[in-house]
Amino acid sequence: MPDVPNRSIRICADRGGTFCDVHASYPDPENPDGERKELVVKLLSQDPENYKDAPTEGIRRVLEIVTGQKIPREERLRTDKIDYIRLSTTVATNALLERKGQKHALVITKGFKDLLLIGNQTRPKIFDLNIRRAAPLYSAVLEVEERVTLVGYTSDPQAAEHAVQFDDGGKVTRGYRGPGWDQNVHGETEEPEIVQGLSGEAVQILRRPDEETLKADLGKLREEGYTSIAVVLAHSYTFPDHELFIGKVAKSLGFTHISLSSQLLPMIKMVPRGVSSTADAYLTPILYEYLDGFFAGFDEQLRTGGIDAPRVEFMASDGGLLDLDNFSGLKSILSGPAGGVVGYALTSWDGKEKHPIIGQAATFRLDVGGTSTDVSRYDGRYETVYETTTAGVTIQSPQLDINTVAAGGGSCLTFRNDLFLAGPESAGAEPGPACYRKGGPLAVTDANLMLGRLIPDYFPKIFGKTADQPLDVEASKAGFEKVAREINEAFKSNLSLDEVVYGFIKVANETMARPIRTLTEARGFETSKHILASFGGAGGQHACEIAKQLNIKKILIHRYSSILSAYGLALADRAVEQQEPSAEIFSESSFPRLLGRLNNLTNSVKAALEKQGFSGRRVVFERYLNMRWEGTDTALMALGSSPRGDEDVPKEDFEDAFKKAYKHEFGFLLEGKRIIVDDIKVRGIGKTFDSLGPSVFQELAELKTSKIDHAASKKKETTTSVYFDSVGRVDDTPVYKLPDLEVGDVLRGPAIILDDTQTIVVVPDAEVTVTRNHLYIVLHD
Repeated sequence: MPDVPNRSIRICADRGGTFCDVHASYPDPENPDGERKELVVKLLSQDPENYKDAPTEGIRRVLEIVTGQKIPREERLRTDKIDYIRLSTTVATNALLERKGQKHALVITKGFKDLLLIGNQTRPKIFDLNIRRAAPLYSAVLEVEERVTLVGYTSDPQAAEHAVQFDDGGKVTRGYRGPGWDQNVHGETEEPEIVQGLSGEAVQILRRPDEETLKADLGKLREEGYTSIAVVLAHSYTFPDHELFIGKVAKSLGFTHISLSSQLLPMIKMVPRGVSSTADAYLTPILYEYLDGFFAGFDEQLRTGGIDAPRVEFMASDGGLLDLDNFSGLKSILSGPAGGVVGYALTSWDGKEKHPIIGQAATFRLDVGGTSTDVSRYDGRYETVYETTTAGVTIQSPQLDINTVAAGGGSCLTFRNDLFLAGPESAGAEPGPACYRKGGPLAVTDANLMLGRLIPDYFPKIFGKTADQPLDVEASKAGFEKVAREINEAFKSNLSLDEVVYGFIKVANETMARPIRTLTEARGFETSKHILASFGGAGGQHACEIAKQLNIKKILIHRYSSILSAYGLALADRAVEQQEPSAEIFSESSFPRLLGRLNNLTNSVKAALEKQGFSGRRVVFERYLNMRWEGTDTALMALGSSPRGDEDVPKEDFEDAFKKAYKHEFGFLLEGKRIIVDDIKVRGIGKTFDSLGPSVFQELAELKTSKIDHAASKKKETTTSVYFDSVGRVDDTPVYKLPDLEVGDVLRGPAIILDDTQTIVVVPDAEVTVTRNHLYIVLHD
């Protein structure tokens, strides 16, 4: 085999709840200047009897295949052939869901000890008789004698006239002129110490933290075994000095992880800022402990880096790639599904035509994985939310808007209280569904196997104790026969085994369809006007039926749909964000100042991306103002423009963008009220690819098609017996291998299309067109 050049293999690994997917590309040794060759490896996320870490094992297999050299499992992997490794992981998510994070302490302003416990007093289950509040993430609280306060108040009708004035150096040139100011209210006899905060507000320092007291109190925490702390002080979003001081002292005492709320999230609102900081202190040490184990499987240069070393990049919850220094537990909660959103968005969207063929420029993503189903919506821009609740913890951090339900291939199937149930419990990867040969419970995968939608001979043989056995049909059958007897006895019925099994599939499909309705009908969008872009290991087995259930007529399934979260990592862009607090009333007089601050942030982000090798048209900026109506506490991020790095910033109408977003979200405007800017934010995107070529819809417009006759086609691999809704068993359902189908082939359901990592069920009366990278499915009535 010809030698593979150094720094030429690009590897992306997505470690999900059940499977770990690895996508790799490398130069074709026989045609180095041609298209890169691609390779897919799929393995169980947990298989302790065979390997310690799934991504490391997947990368080992890739290196074996590409180099043609045998690499023992216990050997540290050399990285001289690797260009980059990109990872998405659910380690932090699982730690939060299972409450297995790092023991840490909360350091907070004195008098606010119970602030995060009280929270914002929301009552999500107001009619429950036995309400159980989620326990806080921190284990201890240290109150610090420090205090700062703001001079004046933002909602003062004459705030600008009354405000303290500063010169360019931040020195006070005129004191506060408004009512209610008493500099001696706290008993001071000397002039108050007033400084200008980052937001422009005047900050009075009432008490600075005492270093000796602080060292003694933090020292006690160290003696009790604490190595991680979250520091949350009042008004630190605009005056971070005290938090920075505490962080410096804590570092000198040996704390290994220090989450400063002012550095993580310099935003007003102490409660979400505080909870987010405790989440970071809870999750980041666990994440880095996992990453330490990952790096231990490779030679030293992977972690130390350098000019000639391979890059390691991580998928953040907002869909951007980060390096190790900027990756944290707080930014990784949706790391896994975010890669899938990027994958379907960049491979399904037609930016030029905007899908005029369907009448609405929108695509849906249905990611049916092993443990859950993730749903998101894309209409030319990633939909981002800035506050989410996961496992009872409300976190303020940019995340892609992904709705998740506990229904996937590994969701347990049970019959309880005369109900067919699919989830929320999951069989996971260990032991996995019953058919995985490890004594697991019945799951959705078992149901698909029984209905003929999975064919053991064409499914990866990675099961059993030796990880080389096929799916066990008999184990699934025995389990369902037992459940069928219980159901027929309970209902005094005579349902067939197929009818019982399909009943569970219908329940699972309805569970998976629920978040799609949440993202469409609940937000004023017509579900039927969307395209369903399905992926995930189990997505192809459910896509057609879910689309029919929602009256969606068109489906896109990528060739790499079963590993699209990993493939999305290969397409993802680098992201750099910088944000500053503000307290400006939005007006003609304040806009030049806001614009100046935006330009300064843009230049800073631009410089950061240039250091990473991105410049010119490969850089795109998104400039935001976080705006709200005066007297309200609901702020919305208003996007001004998205210029490229070599373009001038166009005239930006933030007010119009804010009002449109507010009207869409709430249905009304608060005309007559002033608009306040809480934050200024710039997001820079370094594009991995300038273009991904023509979209699937442009390809379809010019595609020459050829219909396949099932009876006469030589491309048909075999036939199998499959159960379908309404028509029952179709014993001669044709089976096609995806690699054997050619671009332009058109076939009509019922049919099964499969490759090494996925099985796609084509229901009766559905028509499939094969394109270069997709299967385009149209459902006919």
